[in-house]
Amino acid sequence: MLYLALIYHMHQPYYKNLLTQEIEAPWVRLHGIKDYLDMVEILSKYPELKLTFNLVPSLLEQIKDYTENNLEDKYLKLSYKPTEALTYDEKNFILENFFQINKDRVISLFPRYYELYLKKQAHQEFNLPDYLDLVVWFNLAWFDPDFRCEIPPLRRLVQKARFFSEEEKLMVLEKQKQILKEIIPSYKKFSQSGQIELTTSPFYHPILPLLYNTKIAKEANPKVVLPSINFSYPQDVKAQLDLAVQFHKSHFGNKPEGLWPSEEAVSEHILPFIIQAGINWIVTDEAILFKSLKKKKRDTQLLYQPHLLRRKEGTLNIVFRDRNLSDLISFVYYNWPAEVAVGDFLKHLENIYQAFREKDVLVVVALDGENAWEYYPNDGHDFLQLLYQRLLEAKFLKTTTISEYLKINPAQNEIERLSSGSWIYANFNKWIGSNQKNKAWEKLAKVRKELENPQSEILNPDLVYKQMYILEGSDWFWWYDEGNLEFDRLFQMHLANLSELSGCRNKLTY
Repeated sequence: MLYLALIYHMHQPYYKNLLTQEIEAPWVRLHGIKDYLDMVEILSKYPELKLTFNLVPSLLEQIKDYTENNLEDKYLKLSYKPTEALTYDEKNFILENFFQINKDRVISLFPRYYELYLKKQAHQEFNLPDYLDLVVWFNLAWFDPDFRCEIPPLRRLVQKARFFSEEEKLMVLEKQKQILKEIIPSYKKFSQSGQIELTTSPFYHPILPLLYNTKIAKEANPKVVLPSINFSYPQDVKAQLDLAVQFHKSHFGNKPEGLWPSEEAVSEHILPFIIQAGINWIVTDEAILFKSLKKKKRDTQLLYQPHLLRRKEGTLNIVFRDRNLSDLISFVYYNWPAEVAVGDFLKHLENIYQAFREKDVLVVVALDGENAWEYYPNDGHDFLQLLYQRLLEAKFLKTTTISEYLKINPAQNEIERLSSGSWIYANFNKWIGSNQKNKAWEKLAKVRKELENPQSEILNPDLVYKQMYILEGSDWFWWYDEGNLEFDRLFQMHLANLSELSGCRNKLTY
């Protein structure tokens, strides 16, 4: 039998300013109404389908900021503001930022939204009704297509299309908040039913091997240029893991069995901390498997089974994703008709089954659970619904969770030493090695050292260390030196906040 484990990873960078309690970007809120709830609610149509969702704690914390703490992002504040009260600068901000959604898959579907887009491209002047319609359409278009159809007030607005009122705008924003409130309870409900497994990641999504020691980057790529100051804080590895496990247990009632290391970044050095945190299994990319076993060629017999990491601290199971199948869903199939894409995917699975029909095999498909769908027609619904239906109809396979599979098929093959690397080329080059990325690590190393100084007078250590852990997040290093000025600004903001919170004398901006 072929057992298929589909794992979706849900994550957003940490956008909240700890000093001002303002949210600097709207993407948690907007992906919340487009991706997080519908991706699990769709399973009610397929009760026999088993899936796994990895929920990063810092994402859930930010969702709660909207629903429990009534925090707002700048986009939301401007959306609430009466159109006639908008300043010149605020109107410009709306004009420049409220078309941030896929033009071909979303904006072009709605004549009025597309009309406003073309008007902006032509540098034509907007009047007040134009601005009001734009604000409503931006907030309306981000809803999952099912929500726009199934929630009557939203459906009526889509049909109305233009000349929206301030009251209708407020209704759209209220519906957003209602959907955000349902996300965590919905995942908990499906988890308790046994249909899904919930896993976690280190709390603020850091690259754990680099927190342990930035020199580990050399293990993955001997040619990488390291920062001039070494960053090595194993205690932060432990903190990021322990905080994640505690958060998960407090919200879902049990400790997570599985862990998705941020960016599937692993190394031998972090295994003791994962084992001590009570984790039973982790997932990473297939390239790490073949590096660990010193295999020059792809060996699917090794790939399609769990492996065991037996260490003095205990044992840890590890599974490796099929990169080809995962990347087909993430980066290829959105250009194909759903029928053709699903047929191709099932054909790949059937070929695997035929190759191993005499034994049980585990095929792990692990991918980002949110970003791909914006590029699919109908936000991926046509593809996913057909895929799920065909998976249930297929006689040669069964969907499973990793924990469920391990109970019936315990890992037999042991890996003596796990190689260092991530899902990107089995190294850490995306986060370290360039001049600017290394400067960021050097700044963090300086301030992190200052926090350990016994003479430092830190008034609120919990908040200071929270800010430090936020700065260790992978996203800042991913985007820094990559031309994304918004993420550079966010990293600068977090650095400045740490400087103020800690009272460190080091100048942290760069």
